[in-house]
Amino acid sequence: MTELPARRMLLVHAHPDDESINNGATMAKYAAEGARVTLVTCTLGERGEVIPAELGHLSGAALGEHRMRELAEAMGALGVEDFRLLGGAGRYADSGMMGLADNDDPACFWRADLDKAAGYLVEVILEVRPQVLITYDDNGGYGHPDHIQAHRVAMRAVELAAEAGWTVPAVYWNRVPRSVAEAAFARLREDLPGLPFAKSAALDDVPGVVDDERVTAEIDGGAYVAAKAGAMRAHATQIEVAEPYFALSNALAQPVFATEYYELVDPAGNGGRPDVRYTDLFGPVAAREAS
Repeated sequence: MTELPARRMLLVHAHPDDESINNGATMAKYAAEGARVTLVTCTLGERGEVIPAELGHLSGAALGEHRMRELAEAMGALGVEDFRLLGGAGRYADSGMMGLADNDDPACFWRADLDKAAGYLVEVILEVRPQVLITYDDNGGYGHPDHIQAHRVAMRAVELAAEAGWTVPAVYWNRVPRSVAEAAFARLREDLPGLPFAKSAALDDVPGVVDDERVTAEIDGGAYVAAKAGAMRAHATQIEVAEPYFALSNALAQPVFATEYYELVDPAGNGGRPDVRYTDLFGPVAAREAS
């Protein structure tokens, strides 16, 4: 059996591009430091809206295949070698935005059997044995059905993996402190006349914004923000980047966060302390091992 690296991190995301936007700096930092960083993406994102006119002909399976190539390029920018699709390529289809008829497609991720989908993730957990798992909150950050389902699958897989012999010591949800988001949008509004984007997004458009006290970990990715921006550029069908800002298909500017923030789920039960803001996602793991 191949010996595993001392530190191992697993991220669970809904579509190609979500990982770079939410966790690109974190992934690049830990990969550069020698941790094993594993990404599981739950769908190919076949129903995503395409930004560049020259790629506008892509849709369905062709778009999914293209987005996987974008994902491979993004992972190259971040230095991440281990990236996979939940259950294998094409297992689950993109569900589209909440409330659309796409949500009723029996092949879409939103309609997946929870325990079956979680079982595929358990296989990865038992292989990788991560000490840190990162995913979305129970609203998927902003209410997209695939993001919500990714949360459900990840949290259920943590339960099932514990029953099968591996307890993930630290589980995090993606967050942005409200004060940080407000300051970033104030700067964006000042810079907007010089940007290629017509308007600023609203604070509510940023997934995972919470009151500052909810945030229990922050990762300074300043040294890796160029890698993050490069990974975001690789997802050219979905993201337009003009550092330190980016826009999705709605053409509304948002900040590219160099520091990335997290909420440790049940910190007392996982060895952490709710009154501590960790600067290392493996901090609660060390605290648990020392107790």
